[in-house]
Amino acid sequence: MSRAKRIYMDHTAGRTVDPRVIEAMLPYMKSLCGNPSSVHSFGQEARQALEEARTKVAELINAESKESIFLTSGATESNNMAIKGVARRSRDHGRHIITSSIEHMSVLNPCKFLMTKGFKVTFLPVDQYGFVNLTSLEEELTNETILVSIMYANGEIGTIQPIKEISKMVHRKNVYLHVDAAAANGQVLIDVNNEDIDLLTISSNDMYGPKGVGALYIKKSTRLEPLIHGGGQERGLRSGTENLPSIVGFGKAAEIAKEEMPTESERLKTLRDRLIKGLLDPIPYSFLNGHPTKRLPNNAAVRYSFIEGESILLDLDMKGVAASSGSACTAKTLEPSHVLRAIGLKHEEAHGSLLFTLGRQNTEEEVGYVISIMPDIVKRLREMSPLTPKELMK
Repeated sequence: MSRAKRIYMDHTAGRTVDPRVIEAMLPYMKSLCGNPSSVHSFGQEARQALEEARTKVAELINAESKESIFLTSGATESNNMAIKGVARRSRDHGRHIITSSIEHMSVLNPCKFLMTKGFKVTFLPVDQYGFVNLTSLEEELTNETILVSIMYANGEIGTIQPIKEISKMVHRKNVYLHVDAAAANGQVLIDVNNEDIDLLTISSNDMYGPKGVGALYIKKSTRLEPLIHGGGQERGLRSGTENLPSIVGFGKAAEIAKEEMPTESERLKTLRDRLIKGLLDPIPYSFLNGHPTKRLPNNAAVRYSFIEGESILLDLDMKGVAASSGSACTAKTLEPSHVLRAIGLKHEEAHGSLLFTLGRQNTEEEVGYVISIMPDIVKRLREMSPLTPKELMK
């Protein structure tokens, strides 16, 4: 990547840790070494810091109390804890789980694992924008259904699901609703009470906190079995000595997100809309992935016909711009994204996709730079591609 210009627009893959978060964490990495389970004053100081962080996370999503927040190592563990935990606890009542075809792999793979243990899993189709088919959801709900797991928003295409509507439908059948909100937390307002969510996954790193820490919100009436057994931390649902410095950082990140989200999300929407327009309007045979308005404020997912997104990424990288072609969790495979295939894209269309995700440090100037270089990149690659129609090169 060019050292003269370095522009980071891959915030779905990872974010920098906010300096204010680092400042909050430092004392717990240097001198405050107490274990929250210890009874002496050092331990009680640690316990107080842990519970303050838990409170801040609860306030971010309007949880009924801090006791409904269970701290984990991140979104993957939270998703596994929710899905496997409910399945194990409720298996005598039913063995049917419903999810969507565009979920993160940390939802899809636990569901597939449970299929090997005698559970039935329905993978709901989505439309061209990535919205779950609500008619299919209602038809699939049966007396055997114990859990529905639908993400709040998709990190690859940006589409935000109608969670409140889904919740009403699911609860009419007395089924638990789990929502993976890792891509959405800190970007859009999430209210677990208003939206009547039973279990909600959130992640620290997705809102400028440290990696390796997250949480699972569990409504008071929701029951699940623990996956990790040990000393009984997190009220017996998630044993293991707490990662206090990161938890403190997580709490600070949640506090900042709650305070700054309204203005920052509006700023990002303005940048996002300008970026999308600049990436599509000057370039023929270019398209938007996901819904045009009901999408995450930082997500600009586009695709170009006749060329591959990976080639565009290399050219962008040489010009100092970091973007992606989809989820970082699936970047090592040559297969097209399961999300893009699920919304109906052909193999070659999915491979022509590109994802820009904006963050706090991105500016109007940076967006303008990306817009200015993209037409030439696409034109050059199309000139090299045997798939490009001759009339497009005239």
